[in-house]
Amino acid sequence: MERPAWAPRSIDISVPSVSRIYDYYLGGSHNFEVDREAARKAMEFMPGLPKIMQANRAFMRRAVRFAAEQGISQFLDIGSGIPTFGNVHEVAQAARPDAHVVYVDHDPVAVAHSQAVLAGNERAGVVAADLRKPQEILASPEVQQLIDLNRPVALLLVAILHFVEDEDDPYEAVAELRDALAPGSLLVLTHASYEGIPLPAERAGGAVDVYKDIRNPLIMRSREQIARFFEGYDMVEPGLVPMPHWRPETETWDPEDEDPWAFSGFAGVGRTA
Repeated sequence: MERPAWAPRSIDISVPSVSRIYDYYLGGSHNFEVDREAARKAMEFMPGLPKIMQANRAFMRRAVRFAAEQGISQFLDIGSGIPTFGNVHEVAQAARPDAHVVYVDHDPVAVAHSQAVLAGNERAGVVAADLRKPQEILASPEVQQLIDLNRPVALLLVAILHFVEDEDDPYEAVAELRDALAPGSLLVLTHASYEGIPLPAERAGGAVDVYKDIRNPLIMRSREQIARFFEGYDMVEPGLVPMPHWRPETETWDPEDEDPWAFSGFAGVGRTA
């Protein structure tokens, strides 16, 4: 397999990556055949995976605009993935030119492309780090330079927590980050779940097995389990809901017009007191 010029020499291009699989679902070009093969296998069980990812991105953009409208000008996006059109810094800085954004990811391709996209943008940066080590993120030079933790921050954990197994204590990681944030900060979160998927859980489990096979287990949590991540936060209306239901952009929005796959999993925003 020929290594593209954009692929860092340090990565093994024969091993699938969840960031690059996600990029493929969204129609991106920064993925390898091994990523596309894994994605296609998962889609044999859940053909609506691209639609789920599109709904996830649409929610993220609405939540970032909401945060900006609430006066927040600092955004910390952990598990940010490979930059695509309408990324956090584009949405945030369109709403607030003074917005500061830090992206965090442990995938070298995601980090390299974020660095390229952000070149010359003095109000945005990227950190190579892992959600499971919150203190490393908070102590990074980029966060120290761009984010004032004494002021409210929008913390984005979008489509990342379902890749953290219970044995790695994702609840503790989220609590550590919460405790570092100033009052009035927001937690923006999406999470995969069997609830809402328009086919039997046994069938959807085939897609989950694909992620397990590539050593990136996909943890499908219940709505109740996902709600636990918001401990210490006051939920913003309409609460923890399927992604299209979170503050749709038009008053005439009709759920019947949405693809049924878009309602898979949950999204929510919480505010620290």
